[in-house]
Amino acid sequence: MSKLEELRASAEKEWAEFTSNEKPRVMVGAATCGLASGAGAVIEEFKKQLDKAGLGGKVDLVETGCIGLCYAEPLVEIRSANTPSVLYSKVSPKDVEKLVNSHLIGGEPVKEKAVGVMDDKPFKGIAPFKEHPMVALQKRIVLRNCGVIDPTSFSHYLARGGYKGLERALSMTQDEVIDEMKLSGLRGRGGAGFPTGVKWSFAKASQNDVKYVICNADEGDPGAFMDRAVLEGDPHSVIEGLMIAGYAIGAKYGYIYARAEYPLAIKRLKNAISQAEEAGILKNKDGFYFEIKIKKGAGAFVCGEETSLMASIEGVRAMPRPKPPFPANSGLFKKPTNINNVESLAAASSIMREGGAEYAKLGTEKSKGTKTFSLAGKIERTGLIEVEIGTPLRDIIEKIGGGCTDGKKFKAVQAGGPSGGCLTAEHLDVPVDYETLSALGAIIGSGGMVVMNEDSCMVEVAKFFLGFTGNESCGKCIPCRMGTQHALKILERITSGEGEVEDIERLKKICMTMKQSSLCGLGQTAPNPILSTLRYFEDEYMAHIKDKKCPAHVCPKLVHFKIDPEKCVGCTMCARSCPTGAAHGELKQKHSIDPEKCISCSACYQACKFGAVVRD
Repeated sequence: MSKLEELRASAEKEWAEFTSNEKPRVMVGAATCGLASGAGAVIEEFKKQLDKAGLGGKVDLVETGCIGLCYAEPLVEIRSANTPSVLYSKVSPKDVEKLVNSHLIGGEPVKEKAVGVMDDKPFKGIAPFKEHPMVALQKRIVLRNCGVIDPTSFSHYLARGGYKGLERALSMTQDEVIDEMKLSGLRGRGGAGFPTGVKWSFAKASQNDVKYVICNADEGDPGAFMDRAVLEGDPHSVIEGLMIAGYAIGAKYGYIYARAEYPLAIKRLKNAISQAEEAGILKNKDGFYFEIKIKKGAGAFVCGEETSLMASIEGVRAMPRPKPPFPANSGLFKKPTNINNVESLAAASSIMREGGAEYAKLGTEKSKGTKTFSLAGKIERTGLIEVEIGTPLRDIIEKIGGGCTDGKKFKAVQAGGPSGGCLTAEHLDVPVDYETLSALGAIIGSGGMVVMNEDSCMVEVAKFFLGFTGNESCGKCIPCRMGTQHALKILERITSGEGEVEDIERLKKICMTMKQSSLCGLGQTAPNPILSTLRYFEDEYMAHIKDKKCPAHVCPKLVHFKIDPEKCVGCTMCARSCPTGAAHGELKQKHSIDPEKCISCSACYQACKFGAVVRD
């Protein structure tokens, strides 16, 4: 029996004890989303209350990754002796004593905080977690361990089939592994959607004594947090996928390029790498030798482009290089290099474990498998999901995400981050796959989805994303460097009420020049938010230009406020909230707004509880 087989047998025994009904445990979601919501204080309170109840050391208190329900954080899973495991949402320190006394000691769940039963059967009126509307339509492959295991535990990963994909790969030839990836139909999940198996074959065909594989974990899209969640919740899956890629192309060295803004992800990666080295999986001189280094990025969005990323690893300024030569032939340190993102590699470990044919059963004819998405913006249930590719957009927005907040009407979703485009209400029934979204002027991208409701100004949205890409441009090529600046100035004029009808054609011309002549993907895709909003919301642009009004009442210079005397009760809330003294009046007297002093900040509008402040 090999060392890994011995470790797995021990791990499976440990996992059986950990998940048994006899062993009490408390699992707290301690990914970045959970910690930002106060999970750290909840953990400390559990330690205090467990000691108080005489349960200190008798109950496993475990930190886990993100299970995906970010809107409901902090999340706590509790299993007491001989009772099912229940997941609780929005737990605060003041809830902990009741959870300990009622559930852990008394065996009675706290129903008002319960999200679902983690086992298959209902428990005292609480439905199974798999029936939760945010979970019911998901197909979790990449996220299968996130929120389920302790991400710092090597045994937990091993017990749930960890490194079986690597073992299977090592029993095959390199070409057989690549053929398995081709059979799966997996396409790059970083945004480009290029077939992963084909990409591996290019690097494998290059002849050189030294080759590299790189995991691109430089996730910089606003509203995207898929890679971070996987690295924090299941780091070994990425390490395993990176090793499989290394074996397939003949590389012995790997890099994980993660932005420094992800300290928890980097911490858990370092821990996982140390565990894999100790277990003899990494740096194994008697078998497949492979070593991994972590490179911290400074948070430059352009490093999502593979040649810029490699330049950063080499210690020079992160700027894209012309292609050819392609990285498969001359990449990192001028050696053959293969680059995949976090999700692609995590999927690869599962594909090699379960088989490419099994993975290919999911998805559409040309877009196989599953895709993770982060739901952000004006949506009821923000969080992380994984669905089969081809799932209708309506299912993602309405059934999984719960629709827009406050009962507002859905207006658009920015799919694919700053490099993507907007999809509107008329697109809710389209399947979310590579081909369909591309035809509509959007992309799947890395998986970010920012939802906008009726109160969102689409011109302002385009300006926001272009401002982001303009700031992140490395400046190497003129179309991107100057194109983003000129287009942004035009958008600023339009949102300030100074736009001209001719600006529409100017924007289109600049955008097409950038798409056709920018050096890298940043500049080529930066115009997408402008082009898609012009395509579907040109009437909003014209309202800003011709009518000098913002239909969504967002652009300050195009919004004017006044007070309806019929509704004003003289409560003084508008006056107290106004930063310039424009809103004024005596207590219990009708108020008014001085247009000369008003800066259209909307503070008075938000403060008024009687609907007396009117936007014009």
